[in-house]
Amino acid sequence: MKRPRETDFAYQAVYRYLTHLIGETASDARVRLPSLRQLAQRLNVSISTIQYAYALLEKEGRVYSMAKSGYFAQPMSAANTLHSGNDLLESLYVNARRPGMLVLSSDDPAMLQPIDSPLLLLERELLRQYPRQPHAHSQPCGELELRMALAARYTTSPVRCWHADDIYIGADLRGVLEILIAVLGLKEETVVVESPCDWGILRLLEAASVRVIEWPVMADGGLDHDLLKDLLDTEPVRLVMVSSGLNMPRGSQAPDDSREAIAQLLKAHDCWVLENDCYGELEFEPVGPRFRELLAPERLIVFSTFEKIMGPEAPFGYLLSRHMGMELQRHFLLRAFRLSAIRQKAIARLYSNGRIDQHLQLLRRRLKDGKVQMIQLLQERLADALHFVEPQGGTTIWVRPLRRVSVRRVFQRLLKQQVVIAPGELFSLQGLHAQHLRLSHSVGAEQDLANALGLLADALRLEAVD
Repeated sequence: MKRPRETDFAYQAVYRYLTHLIGETASDARVRLPSLRQLAQRLNVSISTIQYAYALLEKEGRVYSMAKSGYFAQPMSAANTLHSGNDLLESLYVNARRPGMLVLSSDDPAMLQPIDSPLLLLERELLRQYPRQPHAHSQPCGELELRMALAARYTTSPVRCWHADDIYIGADLRGVLEILIAVLGLKEETVVVESPCDWGILRLLEAASVRVIEWPVMADGGLDHDLLKDLLDTEPVRLVMVSSGLNMPRGSQAPDDSREAIAQLLKAHDCWVLENDCYGELEFEPVGPRFRELLAPERLIVFSTFEKIMGPEAPFGYLLSRHMGMELQRHFLLRAFRLSAIRQKAIARLYSNGRIDQHLQLLRRRLKDGKVQMIQLLQERLADALHFVEPQGGTTIWVRPLRRVSVRRVFQRLLKQQVVIAPGELFSLQGLHAQHLRLSHSVGAEQDLANALGLLADALRLEAVD
C-alpha cells in the first residue's frame, strides 16, 4: 500500500487501498477479498479500521459479505444489470460506480486536496468541548456559528452585507433548492438559466414542473445581452439564474463588461435573480465583481454548497436571502433536516481560523496543475480532433469534436473500454450541446489519463458521422 498522507485517517487510506484492489480484480467472476485479519496485518492497522472501510464499500454496493466466508468484490456483470433503458444520466451514474472504471466525467474538485482530516480532528476536539445534550436546542436553519461565519464571508460593504438571519443551511444542495422552488412558487413558472447548466439543477427544475428557458453562454464566455433582453421583454420570466463568476461545466468567466451590462439589464426588470455560487471559490485567478456585488439585494438570492471545496464530509447546501424569512424558516422547520451541529461548528471554525483560505490556495494550485497537464495531453493527442475551452477554474474541460460525431455512441463505445465521459446533452433540457462533452482533468495518474484520451481519439474517429 502506498504510504498515506500523514493527515489521513486510517480508514480513509484503507478505503482507497481496497478501491484500487477491487478495480484490479474486476471481472464477471466472484472474487474473494482479503480477510479482516489479513488486511490488518498487511496494512498495520486495527481490525475495526478494516471492518469500517469494508462497511463503507458494502453500503456503496461495491462489495458484499457472506457468513463464514468473508468479503467479495461485486462481479461486474451484477453491476451491469443495474442499468436498463435509455436514460443517459442513469447510465453514467451506474457505470461510474462500477469497479475498474476510469471516470473521465467526474467533477469532484475537493478530492484533489481533501480537507477532511483537519475537519474531523476539529470535530473530535469540539465533541470534548460540547458533550451531547439530551434536549439540545434545535436550529432548523443551521448552526448559528456557521451562519455567522458565512454572513461575514459574503459581506463586502455596509450596503452589500449579510447577517446570520439571512443564511439557511440544509442537509444538501438539492433539499435547499427544493425549498426555494416551493417558497418562490416556481411550479409552471418561467425560469431562465445559463446553458450549459449542471444536470442536477436541470433535473430538479424539470421534476418540479418549472418551465426552463436556456440562455446559451457565448463562445468567448460572455453573456448574450440582446438574447436575455428579448426573453425578459417577451416572456413572463419569474427568475434568472446566473453564475457568480465561473460558468460550469464550461469553466469560463464572463468578461467584467458583459457581467456589468447584464446586471444593468436585470435591474430594470421585475424578476428574481438567483446566483449560483457553487464554484465561486474555484477560479484560478481572482474574478471581477460578482453579480451579488452589482445587484441590489432586494431581488437577489444566492445558493451554494460546501461540497465542491471541502468534499463529501461537508455535503450541506445553503441559501442567502434577505426576503421571505418567515416562509423560508417554516419550510426548513417542516423539512426537519438532521444536521450534525458539531460538524457545522467545525466548518465554522475552519472559516474563522483561516484554514479554509489556506486550503483553497492549495486546491486552486492543484486544479491549475491538472488543467495544464490535461491541455498538454489534448494538444499532443487530440489537437486535430477536438476544440476545447481552456478552463479558468474548476476540475473539468468542455470540448467539442471538430468532425460531427454521435457523442452517445462514443459514450457507449468507451464504456466497453471502462472509460466514462459526460456527453454534453446532459447539460441541457432542450437538446443543446449534443456535439460537446465534459472531461475531467483530476482522474488517475498521467499515464491513465493519456491512455483514456487515446481511446477517446479512436472512438471519435470510429463514430464520425458522414
